Amino acid sequence: METTRHFTATVYVVNDGATVLHEHERLGIHLPPGGHIERDELPHEAALREVHEETGLEATLVADRADVDAPNGRPLPEPAHQMLHDIDVYPDGSVGHQHIDHLYYAHAPNRRIDPLGRDEADGDAWAWYTPAELAAGPFDADVVSLGREAIARVSETVDDGV
Repeated sequence: METTRHFTATVYVVNDGATVLHEHERLGIHLPPGGHIERDELPHEAALREVHEETGLEATLVADRADVDAPNGRPLPEPAHQMLHDIDVYPDGSVGHQHIDHLYYAHAPNRRIDPLGRDEADGDAWAWYTPAELAAGPFDADVVSLGREAIARVSETVDDGV
């Protein structure tokens, strides 16, 4: 069986020492904003678009860019991580669908959640979590570790009152 792969972008958005998550209605787990990269869209553009659609926040990526002098190219913001997620796994162990996820960290200037996109989770579905709340909450281990890493990275990069 052939595996279908889609490129996605996910963003742990940080403000004042906390990251924002919502409980994904279909999956039943807490996740940061993110989604599929559209045709002719760069990964970092998709990341910021998804944040804006899902939360209404105007986030700024906290990402390195390679110092490469290329006459016919330019370095893009580097994801903090790239992940491969199995989406459809069949009883025989084969995988029918995977997401190749570009995972970024970003800073938001405020915590006002006002989703703009259609079919997005209501603003009340989102909540901000500190590192201690992530560790104590009902979150998957990767959400806890990546959320805490994002808070630390953004907090040391951006002075937002932390």
